[in-house]
Amino acid sequence: MRLFGLIGYPLSHSFSKKYFTEKFEKEGWRDCVYENFPIASIDELKKILAQPGLEGLNVTIPYKEKVISFLHQPSPVVKKIKACNCIKIQNGKLYGYNTDIAGFEKSLKKNWNPFLQSHALILGTGGSAKAVKYVFDKFDIKYKYVSRKPSADSFSYEQLTKAIIAKYKLIVNTTPLGMFPNIVEAPPIPYEFLTSEHFLFDLIYNPAKTLFLKKGEEYGAFIQNGYDMLVEQAEVNWEIWNKDEAPTDL
Repeated sequence: MRLFGLIGYPLSHSFSKKYFTEKFEKEGWRDCVYENFPIASIDELKKILAQPGLEGLNVTIPYKEKVISFLHQPSPVVKKIKACNCIKIQNGKLYGYNTDIAGFEKSLKKNWNPFLQSHALILGTGGSAKAVKYVFDKFDIKYKYVSRKPSADSFSYEQLTKAIIAKYKLIVNTTPLGMFPNIVEAPPIPYEFLTSEHFLFDLIYNPAKTLFLKKGEEYGAFIQNGYDMLVEQAEVNWEIWNKDEAPTDL
């Protein structure tokens, strides 16, 4: 039996197990199974790797950065952004990739207006934020991080003014704020300054409409959740796990 799975903690919000289980059934992959592996510490990964038949893993919060030290061969992209969400296991070696990049890029391009939303705010600075940054660099989108503490390349939430919100019309939430079951939480941005020219993209898909998106919608902003991104990256994961040649651009 070919085994695939997801590591992270917690995994109550997990998309991958349901998606791949349904995919295997629909496409007739009867020798494949996908499991959730909630681990409270990255050190527990060693036990997961001992599972018989394990060929691939997805990586989610909070291990996209911490997992890199376990990789035998991180891709050039993983080395550059220092975040990994996909592992291919072959001949006892772990090969690391970042498919969040492909998923976010394909999903963003469906609704993004480059002339209107040429400046962006990235809420959060974790592993997912690094994939978003990579895509923004590719498309020459001028961006700033937003976190609890300001720095040379980031605003704090308290620093966000009407003028800043007016300039940065693409706002991407890469934090877990608002993720099920904590659905009453939202990043503390000044939503009252949003307009119909703003585009709010939330990497969260559960719930389908987070409080972040609801608040944006109240002020006329275009909103998009992370479901389409997850579908796109899941299909790229599957390609990686089933190809002998390793991709060089993920």
